[in-house]
Amino acid sequence: MNASSERSSATQIDTTDREIKATRIFDAPRELVFDVWTDPKHIAQWWGPNGFRNTIHSMDVRPGGVWEFIMHGPDGTDYKNKIIYQVVDRPSRIVYKHVTGPVFEATVDFEDLGGKTKLTMCSVFESAELRNRVAKEFGAVEGMHQTLGRLDQHVAMLRANQSGEEFVISREFDVSRDLLFKAWTEPERLAQWWGPKGFSMFSAKVDLTPGGIFHYGMRSPDGHEMWGKFIYREIVPPEKLVFIDSFSDENQGVTRHPLSATWPLEMLNTVTLTENDGKTILTLRAIAYAATEEERATFKAGRSSMQQGFGGTMDQLADYLARA
Repeated sequence: MNASSERSSATQIDTTDREIKATRIFDAPRELVFDVWTDPKHIAQWWGPNGFRNTIHSMDVRPGGVWEFIMHGPDGTDYKNKIIYQVVDRPSRIVYKHVTGPVFEATVDFEDLGGKTKLTMCSVFESAELRNRVAKEFGAVEGMHQTLGRLDQHVAMLRANQSGEEFVISREFDVSRDLLFKAWTEPERLAQWWGPKGFSMFSAKVDLTPGGIFHYGMRSPDGHEMWGKFIYREIVPPEKLVFIDSFSDENQGVTRHPLSATWPLEMLNTVTLTENDGKTILTLRAIAYAATEEERATFKAGRSSMQQGFGGTMDQLADYLARA
């Protein structure tokens, strides 16, 4: 070791006790992942832990540029944020300083894995005490993991849309948006219409919180039982629901499609409700989530049958709303 490297090693500072760090691999090229970190129309849709929304006031992504925004918590609390970019090295690295509330410096590294992206995010606080307080009071460790999970979902939606793998169905209902949102979120209402046409729901439990579960059991006209579940990711009454949908069992496990061994284990669904002259337009978008190439191909090939199946489900929803 020469004198120069000795001096360099001597000046390195161990920040481990002041860090909050997370790593995740995304099934997308790093240019795309970098783009959704630096485009306000994208980052507003995924930034923050489950249940948070964002209002972007300004976003100037360059060294010395400022990003100002408000995070809206699930409980209605608003959190003002100001970030100053220090390094913007497309598409490999972003370094910024968070200067409102708890002060910290964050480094986001984007590593190319041959079409996939390994992202490492590390926030360094001014002291170990501050780091521990932020972790305890704000749940910052879990919050970082949830934020990267929402990024993963957003990137997956973008890729599915670009490749034509997204399933979309839309229907207008002659009811208020509030009533339609209740029909999607209250167990006694869900039991009246959710599922394939002709099925009846005999069990329904809903925990309508980010990370909460809607777990249900259904019975076919010939007496066959089937279970399913949602895991809620985002809930914005009465505008939007984002959830992971899967086949299940009575113990809330994840199971295969009873008729297809290559159907995706999980699907990412986004339901949006839009007011239209006293009526409500419902749009459901679904993609194969965390799926293999074979599962994505099966999903894409099955969109016509999904159109028929969801069409029947929407018919049942319309019948229920007419009775309600």
